Amino acid sequence: MIAETDQSTLRAAVVGVGYYGSFHAEKYATLPGCELVAVADHNEMHGERAAVEYEVPWLRDHRELIGKVDVASVVVPANAHYQVAKDLIEAGIHVLVEKPITESVGQAQELIDLAAANGVTLQVGHLERFNPAFQALPDNLRTPDYVESHRLTPFPKRNVDVSVVLDLMIHDIDLVHALIPSPVRQIEAKGVSVFSDALDLVNAVIHFENGAVANLTASRASTQPQRTLHLFQHNAYTVLDLHAKDLLIQHRASGEKGDIAVEEIRCDNQDILRSEVEAFLTAVRSGQMPMVTGQDGKAALATAHHIMEVVRPDRAPMEPLSIDQAVDTHEGHVTHDTHPETREPVFSRSSLVGKKSKKES
Repeated sequence: MIAETDQSTLRAAVVGVGYYGSFHAEKYATLPGCELVAVADHNEMHGERAAVEYEVPWLRDHRELIGKVDVASVVVPANAHYQVAKDLIEAGIHVLVEKPITESVGQAQELIDLAAANGVTLQVGHLERFNPAFQALPDNLRTPDYVESHRLTPFPKRNVDVSVVLDLMIHDIDLVHALIPSPVRQIEAKGVSVFSDALDLVNAVIHFENGAVANLTASRASTQPQRTLHLFQHNAYTVLDLHAKDLLIQHRASGEKGDIAVEEIRCDNQDILRSEVEAFLTAVRSGQMPMVTGQDGKAALATAHHIMEVVRPDRAPMEPLSIDQAVDTHEGHVTHDTHPETREPVFSRSSLVGKKSKKES
């Protein structure tokens, strides 16, 4: 039975308490002004473990939360994001859904419309927005003409059946969209499968209508981890080390022509997920727009899908699964691609956004 809480306290739940969902549960259990009152998961081992650790009821069906919680994190496999979030939003529950927001752009728009119709907050879990290095970036350095990002990691033991674009690159896609408020004009991309049947290395060059360009590289076939963002604009060059959480800023100095001033900003090593959940709760209480909106999640997803289609135009569209089919067997991580990608030669292609695609997103 779910316990009653003080009316000023937000009642919270987490749907999907595998590896990553358990961290969400820990944040709700420790943040002031909210109380973790339940967890929901089809996986008995995950559910019972979280229930014991946080001393809350475990429910097999997320719909049992309706009428009993105010806010919920959705940390189920990506192919179940849409249905779980839809059920909760229609019941008036505020939702923080992990990235990617949904499988398809159409589903993302449905969630956005439902949240607006039901007057609830919909926030998407693009975690790097809360990275202190990105937060510390001065406003006058947020208008880059050229962006270069590198997100590299050694090959993981889990979550390898999803393209590196949806697994890693989507973080940088979201950051780029936050920095460059302009429609995408053209995308060039190439990629390769290295250690899995999905894309393990992808490079994408995104051209925007305002003339800005972003060159993104994501790899899970590297020896050392790296998460860097390089921003170039008139009179300034900035390097954000998202792993070390610091910035290096170079800009034209006053005085002798050609002199370059260098500034280093080192940020506190704060808990980024805690900041994300805290911001979600603040948005719920205030009624203001969350830092990462449903529209932001939809934009990142649309660009990610476009990149994958450019790299592999013959990739079969992914069919959404039912909730029961989407039960996670990979320690609580995303099991996204329902059509495994084959190890065949990949050629560089480019695509104009205005052209009609043969496939639906």
